Amino acid sequence: QVVVLTDSPLEEQLWVGDFCHSRGIKLVVADTRGLFGQLFCDFGEELVVTDPNGEQPLSAMVSMVTKGCPGEVTCLDEARHGFESGDFVTFTEVEGMEELNRCGPLQIRVLGPYTFSIGDTSGFGDYVRGGIVTQVKMPKHIRFKRLRESLAEPEMMVTDFGKAERPPMMHWGWQALHRFIRQHGRPPRPRHQGDAAEVVALTHQVAPGASLDEDLLRELAYQATGDLAPVNAFIGGLAAQEVMKAVSGKFTPITQWLYFDALECLPEESKEMVLTEEKCRPRNSRYDGQIAVFGEDLQAKLGAQKYFVVGAGAIGCELLKNFAMVGLGCGPEGSVTVTDMDTIEKSNLNRQFLFRPWDVAVVIPFLSESYSSSQDPPEKAIPICTLKNFPNAIEHTLQRVYDDDFFEGLDGVANALDNVDARLYMDRRCVYYRKALLESGTLGTKGNVQVVIPFLSESYSSSQDPPEKAIPICTLKNFPNAIEHTLQWARDEFEGLFKQPAENVNQYLTDPRFMERTLRLAGTQPLEVLEAVHRSLATERPHGWPDCVAWACRHWHRQYSNNIRQLLHNFPPGQKTNSGTLFWSGPKRCPHPLVFDPDNPLHLDYVMAAANLFAQSYGIEGSRDRAAVAELLRHVEVPPFVPKAGVRIHVSDQELQSASTTLDDGRLEELKASLPSPEELPGFRMYPIEFEKDDDTNFHMDFIVAASNLRAENYDIPPADRHKSKLIAGKIIPAIATTTAAVVGLACLELYKLVQGHRRLSSYKNAFLNLALPFVGFSEPLPCPRNKYYDVEWTLWDRFEVQGLQPDGQEMTLRQFLAYFKKEHRLEITMLSQGVSMLYSFFMPAAKLRERHDQPMTEIVARASKKKVGRHVKALVFELCCNDDTDADIEVPYVRYTIR
Repeated sequence: QVVVLTDSPLEEQLWVGDFCHSRGIKLVVADTRGLFGQLFCDFGEELVVTDPNGEQPLSAMVSMVTKGCPGEVTCLDEARHGFESGDFVTFTEVEGMEELNRCGPLQIRVLGPYTFSIGDTSGFGDYVRGGIVTQVKMPKHIRFKRLRESLAEPEMMVTDFGKAERPPMMHWGWQALHRFIRQHGRPPRPRHQGDAAEVVALTHQVAPGASLDEDLLRELAYQATGDLAPVNAFIGGLAAQEVMKAVSGKFTPITQWLYFDALECLPEESKEMVLTEEKCRPRNSRYDGQIAVFGEDLQAKLGAQKYFVVGAGAIGCELLKNFAMVGLGCGPEGSVTVTDMDTIEKSNLNRQFLFRPWDVAVVIPFLSESYSSSQDPPEKAIPICTLKNFPNAIEHTLQRVYDDDFFEGLDGVANALDNVDARLYMDRRCVYYRKALLESGTLGTKGNVQVVIPFLSESYSSSQDPPEKAIPICTLKNFPNAIEHTLQWARDEFEGLFKQPAENVNQYLTDPRFMERTLRLAGTQPLEVLEAVHRSLATERPHGWPDCVAWACRHWHRQYSNNIRQLLHNFPPGQKTNSGTLFWSGPKRCPHPLVFDPDNPLHLDYVMAAANLFAQSYGIEGSRDRAAVAELLRHVEVPPFVPKAGVRIHVSDQELQSASTTLDDGRLEELKASLPSPEELPGFRMYPIEFEKDDDTNFHMDFIVAASNLRAENYDIPPADRHKSKLIAGKIIPAIATTTAAVVGLACLELYKLVQGHRRLSSYKNAFLNLALPFVGFSEPLPCPRNKYYDVEWTLWDRFEVQGLQPDGQEMTLRQFLAYFKKEHRLEITMLSQGVSMLYSFFMPAAKLRERHDQPMTEIVARASKKKVGRHVKALVFELCCNDDTDADIEVPYVRYTIR
C-alpha cells in the first residue's frame, strides 16, 4: 500500500516514484541533513479523505428556522455553534418543519455566532420547536502529482512563515546535493569550503537564473553528513503520520513537499571560528553526525549537563531517547534525573516505548538503569538516577528530596507532564532557581513546545488557558441533553455509591472526632453525610449476596423510574413558563420513566455491576451468574412509588445557590441517636472502590456504561458504546506516537540553543503543530514583562536577596528586616507574608506587633505557619506589599531570605 524511502538517491526516488504512481501505491520520501529536513508525499491520482481534521463533529440546539430562500437557522444562545461557511449539516428532532429531518447533508453559510443559512425552506412546514443540528464530515478528493512532475512544479507546505523564502532554495539545493553525491560517491565534507562552493554552483545549474540564498546553500552542504536525533524525530514523526493518512484516509495529507530548517541552533556569534573543518571532522564516535553540525566543543558541553526530566510517560520516554542519542549528561560530570509518580497502564504501551507488557501496573521502572549502545563501553552510558515510589512526585511535600542543593546543581528541567497544576508548580521552581525549562504537551494530533529562558522570556505561568467549562449541576441532576452529561452523572453515581459512603463509614468507626468535624461542614452536608452513614450501617447494610441484588434492583427503580416520575410530577410535559414557552423545550429534554424488565440485557447489566460493586464494598463475595441473578430479581419486592407534594427541584444553578440551606436539627439528632456506635461493630470495616477504567473484569466500566445508557434512554439521548463511554468517563486524552516524536524533536532543538547559551530571544522558537490539518507554526517566545519602582527595572526573574544571618552570627529580627528595606531600598513594608501565613501587617494588633518586632524572622515564620523550618531549607520566600516615599502602593519583586 505504501512505500517509504529514507536516505535514498534521487535516481532511486524517481524510479520508485514512477513505479508506485502507475500502480496506485502511495509513496513517502523522507530525508534529513543536519538541521535540514525534507518530506514528500504522492498518494496517487485520487485520495479520498474521509475526515479532514480529526475533530469531533459539532452539534448545536435549534431555537428557530425561518421559511425562505435561503432559510435562516438560529441556535440557542447557550454556546456559539462553531460552524464555518461551507460546512455540511443534518437536522434531527425538528418539530413542525419536519422535512429538515429527512434532508441529506445541507451546505451552510455562517451569518453570525448563533445563526447560519441553509437552502430553500419556503416549501417546508412551519417550524414549531426543537431540533438538533449536527456537522457532517464530507469526503474530500485530493490529486497528487508523481515525484518527477512535482520536482519540476513543486507545491510546498510552509512550516515557518518567518522563513517563507527558504523552501524553494532547499528544494533546489537538495537536488544539487544529490548531483554532488552522484559525481563524487560521497556527500560534501563538514565545513569544507570547496565542497560547499561546488554545491552552490550545482544549484545554479538546477535553477538557472534564480536568485539564490548562497549562505543557506553552503550550510546545507556543510551539514550534508549531519545526523541529528531531534530532526530525525520531527521529520520521522511527520512521515509516520503521513503513512497513516495514506492507508486510512483520515486527516489531510501534506501536499506535497515539506522543507524544514533549524539554523537558529547554530552558534549566534563568530560561527566561522567556532565551527571549523577540524572541529567538525568525524571522530569515529557515535556522535559524529552531531559533531559534523556543531563541532566537538558542544558535544563536551552536552555530556556535562545535569538535567531533570519530570514525567516518564509518552513525552518522557521520547525525551530520554533523544537525550541519550544526543549524549546529554553522558560525560563523567553529567546526569539525567527522572521522576514519575505514576504506574504504567496497558493503554500507555502504544507510545511509551521504554515500557513492555510486563511493566504494566508497576511504578515507572527506571531504577538504577542506564542507556548505552552495544558498542559503547559502560562509561559512555547515561547515568540515570531515578527517585521513584514517591506518592506526590513533585509536590511541595517532596521539597526535601528535590531541595535547594538538587535544583541549584541543575542546568535545566524538561517537563513531560499531563496536568496544568504540576506544570505550574515546576514552572515556579524553575523561576525561583533561575533554570531553563523545556515545556511540551500533546493532545492527539496537536502539540506544542514552549521554551522558558531565564531573564529573557516569560514563564509558563505568565499566560494560561481559560478554565474548562464545567457541566452545570442542575443539568447533571435533572436536565441532561447529551451523552457527556449522562456519563458524568454515572461517574458521580459510582463515587457516591461505592467510594464515599465506605470512606465515611470507616472514618466514623475509627476517628473519635468524626461527628464533631462532620457537624462543622457547610450547608446541608452534615445531614447528607450522616444519612449516608446511617444507610450504609443500618437501613441498607446487606448480609449476603441476595441482599446486594435486591439493593441494586431497588436503586434501579429509584433512579430510572421514581425520580423521573417525581420530576414529571413537579414539571408535567405540557407545563409552560411565566413567559408562555413550554418548560420542556430548548436544552431541557422531557424524560420518561423506564419499566424494569429482568429479561432486558441492559437492565440486567446494571444490576449485575451494581450488585457486585455493592457487595465488594462490604467484603461480600459476588457472582457472575446472570441466570441466577435474574431468578433472584423475580423475588425482589419493590415498594410502590407515589410522587410527593412539596418536593423542591432546582431548575438552574443560580436557583440552587440562592436556595436557603437550613438544617433540620431534629433529623440530625434522630440520626445521631439511631447510628450504631463503633463499639457495637468491632472489627467491621468497608472497602472504598477506586474507579479503574482499564480492567474489564472489575464491573467498573460495566456499571458506568449501563448507568449512563439507562439515563440516556430516560431522556431519549442516543446511547454510547463501551469504547466511547470509556473515552469520556475515563477522561482519556488521545495520544499517538507520531505527535509525541515530532513535538519532542522540536523541544530538543531548543535544548541545543540552551546548552550553547543563546542570548537572543529571536533565536528561540515556541512551536505549535496539528498533524491532522497539517499545520506547523513557530513563534518567538514573548519577552518577560518589565516592571519598575523608582528607577529600578525588574522582571519575574528578579528578587531582593536578603542575608538573614548578620555578621555577628545572629539572625535578623522583624524590626531589622523592616529597617533594612527602608534604608537600602527606600521602601516601607505594609504587609509581609510567607506562603499563606501573614508575618506582619500595619493593621496588626499593637500587642502582637510589639511581640514580633524583636523576634528572628524564622521564629515568626514557624509560629505563624505552625510548622518548624526544616534543616534542609536554605532560604525562605517572602512576599511584600510596599509604599514608596510618597505613600503610594507599588509593586516590587519577592524576597529570597537566606538562612543557611
